[in-house]
Amino acid sequence: MAPKKLYIKTYGCQMNVYDSERMAEAMGGEGYETTERPEDADMILLNTCHIREKAAEKVYSELGRYKGLKSARPDLKIGVAGCVAQAEGEEIMRRQPMVDLVVGPQSYHRLPEMEAKVRGGGKALDTDFPEEDKFDHLKGRPKAKRGPTAFLTVQEGCDKFCAFCVVPYTRGAEVSRPAERVLREARDLVERGVREITLLGQNVNAYHGHAGGLAGLIHALAEVDGLERIRFTTSHPNDMDEALIEAHGTCDKLMPYLHLPVQAGSDKILKRMNRQHTAEQYLRLIERLRAARPDLHLSGDFIVGFPEETEADFQATMDLIEAVEYGSAFSFKYSERPGTPAAERPQVPEDEKDDRLQRLQALLTKQQRSLQDAMVGRDVHVLFEKPGRLPGQMVGKSEYLHAVHVQAEGIAPGDLARIRIESSGPNSLKGVMNPL
Repeated sequence: MAPKKLYIKTYGCQMNVYDSERMAEAMGGEGYETTERPEDADMILLNTCHIREKAAEKVYSELGRYKGLKSARPDLKIGVAGCVAQAEGEEIMRRQPMVDLVVGPQSYHRLPEMEAKVRGGGKALDTDFPEEDKFDHLKGRPKAKRGPTAFLTVQEGCDKFCAFCVVPYTRGAEVSRPAERVLREARDLVERGVREITLLGQNVNAYHGHAGGLAGLIHALAEVDGLERIRFTTSHPNDMDEALIEAHGTCDKLMPYLHLPVQAGSDKILKRMNRQHTAEQYLRLIERLRAARPDLHLSGDFIVGFPEETEADFQATMDLIEAVEYGSAFSFKYSERPGTPAAERPQVPEDEKDDRLQRLQALLTKQQRSLQDAMVGRDVHVLFEKPGRLPGQMVGKSEYLHAVHVQAEGIAPGDLARIRIESSGPNSLKGVMNPL
């Protein structure tokens, strides 16, 4: 019997990438193989994100593209998973009756039984926050060879309730996976060829599944033979404890790159965002981190045009960026999220948001290029991931998460090599082999 085909389209963050992998593995146990073409699929699954502007409408637009496929093949099953599924629930099926199943991000371990119900002619909806741990109920990862890098979810949910954010409503309260299960999955990934693992969580440094918190888990992972690199994302400044700060200076396998969102530099706006820290507290935290690891490269998130933001508030954000010097960052105009406190407040005009975003991004781009240019002449360690566009070229990531292109023979994905940086481009570096 020919295997059934599963097409998954993933939106949003790295956690959704991880979730999509696990959903594919769960359905693999039911005889499905993944396909890159929705036209070939027996099931189409959209794994959605609710963070970006008009996220739900974009999902409905994407579903509309599959109406022709569904009409031509009524046995094609279509599902919506992830945070939009959690937020919209039955509304998705009401607006798009061709959708067969809707599953929230905490319930996707139930996909096989939901698919069986749909195959029997019914509809399936599950947006509960189940008491059981979904990771305990997922089938083990197949032993197929993996690429040199992998994501590994260790924490989900958030208790911070930032005024702009839907995550506490779509992902639920903070939950941490027990350390022994994380370590078991990490060893399995390493056996399959993984050399770098990025630990994921909506608020990953709130992890408490190890007695030593996230720092304790990182030190335990550092003992795994064959695992060469550890990263983690995304963090909240209020959960960056002293042990985790110290780990950046003492754990050789923890890479010198940290994504630490601040969102704004104005204390007034930070308070209205319910961030529960000030700009000064954030800056002092950066000082402690750089004292532990002087070469640490920082990344951040910024929202411009938050309700009631004035030009002076925006300038405070620009001042903070100048003080920190970011290696990279993500920046967005504020957009309303129904059900969040900020959505009910006076909004900043769109043209002001546009102007501020352009100015902020220009500053961030200038800082990114400056830090990249400063890498020229330095040696970095690059974990190679895939061939480049040119013959004989390989592409990998430095310890600072820069993309590095190298023209050299005999390099394969998974190799870790010392590279001398020769030039800096807009979004990557170019280097040559420099023997260890």
